[in-house]
Amino acid sequence: MLTNEQRAQYESDGYIVLPGFKSLEEIALLRKRAGEIVDAFDPDESRSIFTTREQQADEWFLGSDNTIRCFFEEEAFDEKGQLRQAKALSINKIGHAMHDLDPVFERFTRDPKLAEVARDLGLVQAQVWQSMYIFKQPGIGGEVRWHQDATFFETTPISVTTFWFALEDATIDNGCLWVEPGGHRGPLRERFVRIGDRITMEKLDTTPWPDDSVAVPLECRAGSLVCFHGLLPHYSAPNRSPVSRHAFTLHATDARTEYSPRNWIQRDAGFPARGFD
Repeated sequence: MLTNEQRAQYESDGYIVLPGFKSLEEIALLRKRAGEIVDAFDPDESRSIFTTREQQADEWFLGSDNTIRCFFEEEAFDEKGQLRQAKALSINKIGHAMHDLDPVFERFTRDPKLAEVARDLGLVQAQVWQSMYIFKQPGIGGEVRWHQDATFFETTPISVTTFWFALEDATIDNGCLWVEPGGHRGPLRERFVRIGDRITMEKLDTTPWPDDSVAVPLECRAGSLVCFHGLLPHYSAPNRSPVSRHAFTLHATDARTEYSPRNWIQRDAGFPARGFD
């Protein structure tokens, strides 16, 4: 599936962008289903906000590991606790097991082409642990601070790989991804650890996060797939534009590596992590 040049770029830069990987028809089905999930969500069930400014781990978040739940944008509510805009324009993301529990998301994930790309990137026995539908809402889409995905999916050796699908055109204006090319050769800076219902963020290394002098924006068209290494530093700026930036993300590790029992998402024999096939 991947060319020798693409493999070499991934090894050198820590990421690749594959335009036109998913069809507009596939994207439309996923967006429609996401809209249905949001429509069915009762805001009174939870007012949980997703933010990376502080690592929050309330009961709603911890219980989303192996189910499907909605999370609000940081700026969704006014000072009286009321939504500032329609519910459909207030949700930050849906997570975290749609790829196993929802038929539409499962069909999108279980893709022979995607399985081949994963193998080409070194995931010989891929295990998909997490899925997220990210809305990046117009005007209030929150910042996602610099981080590495291996922070949340530690394996020995590190094997987590991210598969990020643009469901709308991603631009600098509406909060596209930014990465540090080659940054995956640096150390793991933080580790997100869960012990029971307690979450801590362990500081592992003092290497500073990248700045604008080395960061590169990954602007891409709807249908593009961005793949990147678990150690690659990346972030996305707030979306202050009038248009959204929908994306769907999968995180997978290689079953040949040791998956940490302190990672926040765990599976047992009754609900095993599966691959892309």
